[in-house]
Amino acid sequence: MPLKLFFSDDNYAAKLALILDKARSQDHDVTETVIKIINDVRLNGDEALIALTKKFDSIDLMETGFQVTQNEINIAKSEVSEEELAALKLAADRIELFHAKQKPQDISYVDGQGVGLGLRWNALTSVGLYVPGGKASYPSSVLMNAIPAKVAGVRRRVMTVPSLNGSLNPLVLAAADLAGVTEIYRIGGAQAVAALAYGTGSIAPVDKIVGPGNAYVATAKKIVYGQVGIDSIAGPSEIVIVADKENNPEWIAYDLLAQAEHDTAAQSILITDDKDFSDQVILAVDSILNSLPRAEIARKSWDKHGAVIILESLDDAPRLIDTLAPEHLELAIDDPAKLVDRISHAGAIFLGRYTPEAAGDYVAGPNHVLPTNRSARFSSGLSVFDFLKRTTLVDCNKKSLELIGPAAITLANAEGLNAHAKSIAIRIKQNK
Repeated sequence: MPLKLFFSDDNYAAKLALILDKARSQDHDVTETVIKIINDVRLNGDEALIALTKKFDSIDLMETGFQVTQNEINIAKSEVSEEELAALKLAADRIELFHAKQKPQDISYVDGQGVGLGLRWNALTSVGLYVPGGKASYPSSVLMNAIPAKVAGVRRRVMTVPSLNGSLNPLVLAAADLAGVTEIYRIGGAQAVAALAYGTGSIAPVDKIVGPGNAYVATAKKIVYGQVGIDSIAGPSEIVIVADKENNPEWIAYDLLAQAEHDTAAQSILITDDKDFSDQVILAVDSILNSLPRAEIARKSWDKHGAVIILESLDDAPRLIDTLAPEHLELAIDDPAKLVDRISHAGAIFLGRYTPEAAGDYVAGPNHVLPTNRSARFSSGLSVFDFLKRTTLVDCNKKSLELIGPAAITLANAEGLNAHAKSIAIRIKQNK
C-alpha cells in the first residue's frame, strides 16, 4: 500500500521526510565495469565496439555494419502502420513548433562609455542522441531529443541504439528519420557513450551526449563529462497530482499509474484535501492495476514508492510542491492558475482536469525530458538552449578604453596581476 499521511498528524514532518529521503534508484554501482569499457573503446576503437556489441547484444557488427542504412530505415517505416506514422508526424510537428519559439535573439548595443557589447548564440556542431533498446523502446523520446537539436541548428545529429539480437524497433527508426537524425549506429551501453565521446574509426566524436539509459549509460555519461557535454543524469520518473473531490477518481488513478508503469522505482504522489476522495482513488488504483499489461511493475512502484497526502486546504499545496520539486505536476482543480503562480519548483506543470501528464509525454509540444530526484529546484527540462552556446562580444575604441580602463587597472593591481594592468595601461598611456 502507498504511504498515507495527513497534514494534521503529529508525525507528518517525519513521514514527509521518508518520501524525500527514500532512495528510489535500483542501480548498483557499475563504475568499475564502465571504466573498463570506456578505456577499451578509447584504446581499441572499432575493435572494442565489435567485441562488446557481440558480448552484450549478440550481434556481429562485421556482418551487419556499424551504421543503419537508409534502406533499413525505409523498410522499418514500411512496417509501421499509417495510424502510427500519422501520430508520430503530429507529435513531431507540435514539438518542433514549440521548440522553434524558444530560439533566443542575439544582443548588440553600444553603452554610455562607447563600448560595443554583444552576445551571440551558436549551435553545437554535433550531438549524440542515446536511445535505449530492448524493453525500453520509446520513439517519443527520439522526437524529444532530436527535434530540439535540429531546431537549434546542430548540423550533425548522431543516434546510437542497441540492436539486441539484430532487432531494431521500426517505430524508433521511423521517428529518427522524421526528426532529422543524420546518422544511426546499432550500438548501445557504455561502449556507445565512449564511442560518441572519444570517437572510433567508424564513429566521429560529438560535442554533447543526451538521452536516457540504464545504470551503465548513466555512469558512462558521468565519466565522459568534460570531454563532452551531457544533458543530465536522469533518475526514475515521478509525478505529483493535486486533485480535489470534484475529480473522477478513476481518471486520477490512471494518471498515477501512468507513472508507476514506467519502472518499479517510479513514484506517484496524490495531494488532496478530501480523505474520502483519496480512499476512492486508492480503490480505483487497486481495481485498474489488475487490467494493466505492466501490472507487476506498476504495483511494485505504487506499493513501495506511492504516497497520498491529505492537506487541510489545497491552498497549502504550493509550499509542499516546492519541497517535493517534482518532475511532473498535475493541477487537477477548477482554477489551477490560483496555485500555479505560487509554485517555483516543477519540471512541467499540467493545468486542469483535462490535461493529463501523458499528453505531455507525446503530443503537447514541450519536452518530456525533465529533471528528476528533486533537481527541478535548480534545473530545467531539455530545450533548444541545451544545443546552443553563448559567446559574448566586447568592442572598445581608444576613447572608451580610456573611460573604463583605469578601473580595470586598479582592480588588476589589487589582485596582484601586473601584466593584466599593463596590457590596458600601455594602450591608454597610463603609468601604473
